[in-house]
Formats: sequence, C-alpha cells, structure tokens
Amino acid sequence: MTNTAGSRAPHVLIIVENLPVPLDRRVWLECQALVARGYHVSVICPKGPGDPARQHLDGVDIYKYAPPPEANGLLGFAWEFAFCWINTFFLSVKAWRRRRFDIIQACNPPDTYWLLALLWRVRGVRFVFDHHDLNPELFVSRFGKPRGLAQRLEFRALLWLERRTFHTADRVISTNESYKAIAIARGGRRPGHVTVVRSGPDTRRMRPILPADPRPEDEIVLAYLGIMGPQDGVDQVLHVMHELVHVRGRANVTATLLGFGDCLEDLKALSTRLGLDDFVTFTGRVDRVAIAEYLSRADIGLCPDLKTPLNDLSTMNKTMEYMAYALPSVSFDLAETRVSGGDSLLYVPSGDIVAFAEAVERLIDDPALRAELGMAGRARVASELDWRPQAEAYVGVFDEVSGFSRPGPAVPEDDGVATTDPQGRRYVDLDDTEGFRRYVLERRAPR
Repeated sequence: MTNTAGSRAPHVLIIVENLPVPLDRRVWLECQALVARGYHVSVICPKGPGDPARQHLDGVDIYKYAPPPEANGLLGFAWEFAFCWINTFFLSVKAWRRRRFDIIQACNPPDTYWLLALLWRVRGVRFVFDHHDLNPELFVSRFGKPRGLAQRLEFRALLWLERRTFHTADRVISTNESYKAIAIARGGRRPGHVTVVRSGPDTRRMRPILPADPRPEDEIVLAYLGIMGPQDGVDQVLHVMHELVHVRGRANVTATLLGFGDCLEDLKALSTRLGLDDFVTFTGRVDRVAIAEYLSRADIGLCPDLKTPLNDLSTMNKTMEYMAYALPSVSFDLAETRVSGGDSLLYVPSGDIVAFAEAVERLIDDPALRAELGMAGRARVASELDWRPQAEAYVGVFDEVSGFSRPGPAVPEDDGVATTDPQGRRYVDLDDTEGFRRYVLERRAPR
C-alpha cells in the first residue's frame, strides 16, 4: 500500500482489551495524534460502566462490547480472551463495512490479536503492535517461577503468543528501552523496526489546578492512582498507612486511592481489618476531570509497585502523572521508575514498609523538600517526558507503514497558554515561581 500526501487518508483500527477508551490515556493520546495528522481512526474496546456500544468522540469512531465476567483460573482467563477476541472480530467486520481500514494496531495484553491481523492481511491490512505489557514477566510476577507441567506449559504458551505477535507485526512500538530490548532479543525484531514511544502526559493539559474543595490546614493527603490488580502492590499502601497512623501516631494523614481492579474489594476488606476506614478513601473508577481535582489537592503521591520481573522493566504512568501535577512522590526502587522520575522522587527498597513510611514522614516534616521535589518533577516531565515528541515518533511509524504523510504537528499547538481547564477551573500559574511554590506547599487556592 502506498499513500502520498493528498491521496486517501489511511484508516487505522486500534484494538484494546485492557481498558475502555478514552479512559486509557495512552491510547486516547495516540488516537488524537493520528487524527491531528489526517488519519481516520476507529477503536474497538470493552465497555466501561454506562458506556454506549458506539460513540463518535473527537473524530474517533469507538466500537464497544460488554466485557465478560471476571476470570478465575486458567479456563476462566482462556474464556475471557476468547470472548473478547470473538467480539473484537465481529466489530472489526462492522468497522470495515463502514470504512475500510488499512492498518490494525493491537495493544496488549493479551498477545492474541496477531491472528486477527493475519486474517485481515489477505485484504492488504498492515499490523502495528503497541507493546504495553510483558505477559511472560507478568506470569512470573504473579505466580513465581513456573513449577510443574501445567505452569510450564502455560508459560511456554505465553512466550509463543508473544513471539507470534512480534513476528506478525510490520512494526513494533515499545513503551520504553527495556521493552525495545526484549522485542529485539526475544522477539527477533530488527532495531529499525522497533520504535520507543513513551507514555508521557500532555503536560499542557495535564497540569495542576487550584482545587475547589476546601481542606483542613493540618491534613496531609496521600494519593494512589492506578489499577488495583495482584501485581500493583496497592496493599502496600494500606500497610504504610497502618504504620503511619497506628504505629507512628500520624492521625492527620489520610489516603485517597483512585482506581479499580480485581483486588478492589479485597483491599477494602484489608483496610477494615487494619482499622483504616476513617483514614482511607476508595474512589473507584474516576475520569480525567476528577483525577485533576484529586491530584491537585493531594500532598504526596505513592508508587507501591513491588520489584518484580514485570514492574522493574515497566514504565509506571502514575509516576509521570504525579510529576505532571507537581506531586512529590515516594516509590519502591525500580529500574524504569528511576528513568521516569530521576532525582524528583524518593526511592526506598522494595517491600520495606518502614522505609516507605519514613520517606513519607520525611516529606511531611520537610515542606521545603516537598516543594523542591514537586517543582522538579513538574519541570522534568514537561521538558523530558512530554507527549508531544512521543506523538511525532508514534505517527512516524504509521507514516512509514502507510506511505501517507501530511504536514503539521501531531499535537496541535495552543494559541497562547490557557488559564483555565475545559471545566473552567483555574490552572496554577507555573511561570509565577513564588506562587507555584506556595501552591505546592499548601495545595489550595490562595486565600
């Protein structure tokens, strides 16, 4: 297929199974980058609560299916993958009938959509693999080194599916250099066919607002943002809170846990057992509007992901989102988290609850350090991790695959700097150094 500037704009079909769109921030930014450069874009994904089966949002056609019941055990996961795959296949036919697509982009997990790409290849459709997760490492992180025949077969099946995905793809997009190295070493891909596109935030839009909700002067709010699965370590947050509140007597510390996942109900039960119900709030699923409010009024961000084969090599979106909101953070020491956070985070040994609590206390007791790290994190994410250069690299992959090219930025430039967000909430003036510092210390609107 060869498209040149001025010919028919290619149509990209993006497949996501892990999260609904636009809730999946990375995928939604990718959609908007393609639309900005003239591509037609459709997405197939599961429904979120209250979502319609079909949406047209900001230039993107979104096809959604009802997700299957929560899976348990090998047969349960196999049924879940099969259910989603079949629904995705039929929706891809529906999308094709409406507008023929030229490229499929599949985002893992799982590593099963290479087969769908092969079926559409007979129609001349190309395949781009957007590598979000290391499924073999996820298996080891959750279940340990494979033991026994059944586990070894499961692990080998995951490696085989990963290899088939790598081999089928025309191009591979990796979220960081660690993932790229695996695509080359384990996937057998040439370096020139693997492009790193980090999941950096669009810092022009993801920036602190002046919180509308009042808060007590002496309250310290900790925040966690993300999925709550077995590998995400959110239980570590509750143990840190127990250490702070019940062991160290920090009765003015509260934690807000934003997100959802397989472990949410278990985490609520653990909170009750630890006597933390008066100190911990679970919000459930939240949208970008609510996230901006919560992270703008919190004092300290928490990165509780334990050092596992998966987590050590994965980029944690929460880390960069905390940085975007100038939120000083504490993290267990992970290789890729250090790449993202640099010197703007405090790091402690993986699993050391006491050390984590001590690092949080250090930030509580040292407002100057909170201001220094919060402002440094914001500067780092805006200058080194922003989505805009990543968007150019991302769209460049599709230009190369399709031969299509249209001039212009993948992220449109704003006319001046907005002073309010789309909801009318005032942004913090990041150019006013003293005002910015005061905000990071107080996390409230000026009196």
